[in-house]
Amino acid sequence: MNKLLDNTEYKTWLQTLKTKIRSSQIKAALSVNAELIKLYWEIGTVISRKQKESKWGSGFIRQLSIDLKKEFPGMKGFSEYNLRMCIRFYLFYSQIDEICKQTVPEL
Repeated sequence: MNKLLDNTEYKTWLQTLKTKIRSSQIKAALSVNAELIKLYWEIGTVISRKQKESKWGSGFIRQLSIDLKKEFPGMKGFSEYNLRMCIRFYLFYSQIDEICKQTVPEL
């Protein structure tokens, strides 16, 4: 039998270490999620603006999807549908900011 498994000091130390590891995992996941949200916002912003500025037509998002998937083969999220969702995300939340500015009186 392993003497460490019966040692109270070791068990307490191990529990503390496991808690720190889990905490770091959660922080890392939150950080990744925050960065992905920023990325999706930026993608939605630049695509939306480019659609307004250019005359590339309806195939623009399809071609962009193909090109991004080719460049980043291990990364998900570049389907036509997802790119359109990035645009909708940007358009929806950018409007909320404007609505809030109009409805909240200045102090």
